[in-house]
Amino acid sequence: MPRTKEDKQAIVADLKQLLSESQMAVVIEYKGLSVAEITNLRRSLRPSGAVCKITKNTLMKRAVDGDQKWESIEPLLKDASAFLLLKDDLSGAIKAYKEFQKTTKKTELRGGVLEGKLLTEADVTAIGDLPSKEQLYAQIAGALNAVTAKVAIGIKEVPASIARGLQAYADKDNKQESDAA
Repeated sequence: MPRTKEDKQAIVADLKQLLSESQMAVVIEYKGLSVAEITNLRRSLRPSGAVCKITKNTLMKRAVDGDQKWESIEPLLKDASAFLLLKDDLSGAIKAYKEFQKTTKKTELRGGVLEGKLLTEADVTAIGDLPSKEQLYAQIAGALNAVTAKVAIGIKEVPASIARGLQAYADKDNKQESDAA
């Protein structure tokens, strides 16, 4: 049963909404995947906040038409396309997709779009190799902790240095008095 014009308009509006909330879009070829496999992909993407959307290329073209941030996706719109719309954790979502790709060996990453720029498969993979959001938070927390520890040690060292200096002066004074006597 063909879709009505209203159905298509609703799909395009939904796509526009999803794109407005996304930072990056990745296009994959999903030919040969079962419904269960697509469901597994969607589940694996959920923790990173990404969404897997399957729709006709023409509807995606309509959704990105006139939007400079997403128009560069058009060369990737061919054959059977699935769209991974990534919100916050870009590398986490790409890693989840790569893991899915390893297990199924059925999908092919065509490329993506980030900030209006068309990305190749190698570019998308490179973004996936970056540390995840959680890893970056841990690195920042470690760096902040190291700074505060150094400040605390430095502050503690000032009175200790003064005490050592006073003790050395007192020892010198005592030595001079004992030498004079």
